[in-house]
Amino acid sequence: MRLEKSDPITELLTRGVDKVLVRDRLESKLCGFTHTKTPLRVKLGIDPTSINIHVGRAVPLMKLRDFQELGHMVLLIFGDFTGVIGDASDKTTERPMLEQNTVNKNAEQYLAQCARILDIKKTEVYYNSSWLNTLSYHEVASQANVFSLAEFISRENVRARLDAGKRVSVRELLYPLMQGYDSVYTKADVELGGRDQWFNLLAGRTLQEYYQQEPQDILTTNLIMGTDGRKMSSSWGNTINILDEPSDMYGKVMSITDESIIPYFIHITRVPLEDVQDMEAQLREKSVNPRDVKMKLALEITQLFWGVGKAQEAEKHFITQFQKKEIPDDAAVIQTTQGEELIELLVRSKLAASNTAARRLLRQGAVVFDEEKITDPRSTIEKSGVLRVGKKQMARVEVE
Repeated sequence: MRLEKSDPITELLTRGVDKVLVRDRLESKLCGFTHTKTPLRVKLGIDPTSINIHVGRAVPLMKLRDFQELGHMVLLIFGDFTGVIGDASDKTTERPMLEQNTVNKNAEQYLAQCARILDIKKTEVYYNSSWLNTLSYHEVASQANVFSLAEFISRENVRARLDAGKRVSVRELLYPLMQGYDSVYTKADVELGGRDQWFNLLAGRTLQEYYQQEPQDILTTNLIMGTDGRKMSSSWGNTINILDEPSDMYGKVMSITDESIIPYFIHITRVPLEDVQDMEAQLREKSVNPRDVKMKLALEITQLFWGVGKAQEAEKHFITQFQKKEIPDDAAVIQTTQGEELIELLVRSKLAASNTAARRLLRQGAVVFDEEKITDPRSTIEKSGVLRVGKKQMARVEVE
């Protein structure tokens, strides 16, 4: 991977970017802004399908902030309507409809999380139920008439589901229309999204033309991997969340694979690209310990969401809790939720062969959590820490 020092506009259009449509036109508008003084309207939609926004979703939010810092108007749309319907873009099976109350409760938490990245005072914030709830059947049918069934089923994941005999609901066909109409309603000049959103973003251009608006340009960002090396997803529990406590966030970043270090620097931080390139060269030449580079990364990311002071405290906590206890770099990382029974965790993580074996280990005093011997079979996990089982087995337990 070759990273070049660049001007702000070039970096905006390349750093962590998958595709840009239409690149020349968008670049021309960005360069011309210094003369026209007319800011672009740059849109990003987020469906509140879980209580937390994870740093994978923060990637396009970071890009939105880049536009904001160049003086453009950013539009943040919370999909309190589309979140109920469900997007099929990245799904291998049908996503069930969510309860409206669940989506509304999640949406209540999202603005404060986004405010850790964006200047909310300079952000237009919308909830798309305010316009999607008012559309008539006639208007939805008119919008649907612009698209063909062949366009929808040509999408790779939808085609794979159909070929496998899996159900694809008509509801899922309507989702791109809804996201596309968001662009019509807000008169977006540019829409951002993950690379898996390409079809939906194109739908926005199509509907804008139908409504006689100039079609938006599109910028998609790359997807990043979660703590287990798979795509970051709340349903897989491999996320680093914006609201994770500083020490938990720092520890989770330290648990990512070495292959993810540079992509995280590129996508989730704004460390100068030439510095990232230097670190990449050092990692490739093995002239630096990946753990040390990862610690720089963990500090940068924790600092982004919690500030310098708390990030430094999290680093001290990590050094005290993990490094000074000589936790090996390749120690297993077990993710859990607060309140999980210790016995269940031991069996699930294969540190004990069965519930009976787990109880025996507890009775023998062979289970130690954060240097405290645990013997009560009713014990639960309430915080992140270091778990030792016997003399050889050791793992980092991280509470989401």
